[in-house]
Amino acid sequence: MDLAARPLAKASQVPLALYVHVPWCVRKCPYCDFNSHALRGPLDEDAYLGALVADLARDAPLAGGRPVVSVFIGGGTPSLVSGAFVGRLLEAADRELGLAADAEVTLEANPGTVDAARFRDYRAAGVNRLSLGVQSLDDRHLAALGRIHGRADGLAAVELARRAGFDNLNLDLMHGLPGQTIPQALAELEGVLALGPEHLSWYQLTIEPNTAFAASPPPVPDEDLVGEIQDEGLARLAAAGFEHYEVSAHARPGLRCRHNLNYWEFGDYLGIGAGAHGKLTLGDGRIQRCWKVRRPADYLAQAGSDGGIAGTATLGRADLPIEFALNALRLTAGVPLALYPQRTGLPVATLAAGRARAQVLDLLDPDPERFAPSPLGRRFLNRLVGLFAPG
Repeated sequence: MDLAARPLAKASQVPLALYVHVPWCVRKCPYCDFNSHALRGPLDEDAYLGALVADLARDAPLAGGRPVVSVFIGGGTPSLVSGAFVGRLLEAADRELGLAADAEVTLEANPGTVDAARFRDYRAAGVNRLSLGVQSLDDRHLAALGRIHGRADGLAAVELARRAGFDNLNLDLMHGLPGQTIPQALAELEGVLALGPEHLSWYQLTIEPNTAFAASPPPVPDEDLVGEIQDEGLARLAAAGFEHYEVSAHARPGLRCRHNLNYWEFGDYLGIGAGAHGKLTLGDGRIQRCWKVRRPADYLAQAGSDGGIAGTATLGRADLPIEFALNALRLTAGVPLALYPQRTGLPVATLAAGRARAQVLDLLDPDPERFAPSPLGRRFLNRLVGLFAPG
């Protein structure tokens, strides 16, 4: 097989999403490795919105006329911007690309930066899904995480979101926190479940390179304790009626995050904003990744021009099996095997070697029509994905 040959995916068959990055926050959390920067002085919304619109206009022709099925405004702390900013942004996205009539529009919010009027304005602007970074319901743990909000702020933010009309609410909750015991972690999970979210992102604190926690690691629970938290927590989530559909994602039936599903199903997405990443299937069948300059000052100066592009990379045939596996195998039920040729332009045979190795190790579901991890594969996901690496 000629691995140098270009894949021939059809852009028209690949859904398109839009990711918008707001790079500022009130204070950088010590565990955060995202492209976020503590805001110094007032946020110039007009300047950043102008840069985003210029960035969007430059990228729009690459979309091939496809409508946007979802928008995700992430950060940083997107709830630092106003509802008017969001409304004008969505108007520009609709003008440049076209938003699907049922597009899912998510905005991330920090409970320490919101109020009733702001939530009402977001809802009126077109946001129909809200993601609240509660992270913990224990003031001691929130302080250890460097969060700017407390337990009372998190509870109040949920109430304000409901009053503003949000009926599709995700809550972010971490476990494996510094000094956290099993009963504490499970009590926090029960506390969040009692708030009645439609979606829950429940994930372990990890110490990432180039963070304050990496430089001065806190005393996090050991692997055995974290494993007990996860096993018991997953049982409680299932009993509460949540579907565990991705590594850290749990949803009420019919309320999975469509934007993130598009990532995991190897869909396309434009990324605008400082440091934003995108992945596009181009009209000639090439699959290209693109990322924007990271520093907000550089982005403001160069967005919409070639100087605003930090880099691009075209995925070759040898790259695509692991690129696909990195995403699809995060899903508990995986994806239909037929999705692989649709999204990559490659025949299923290019997965054969990796699938054979994975099945010998009992890491892959034996169903010949699916590309999915086995229960053991979900526990050893990094090892499973690595079996699809080139070479």
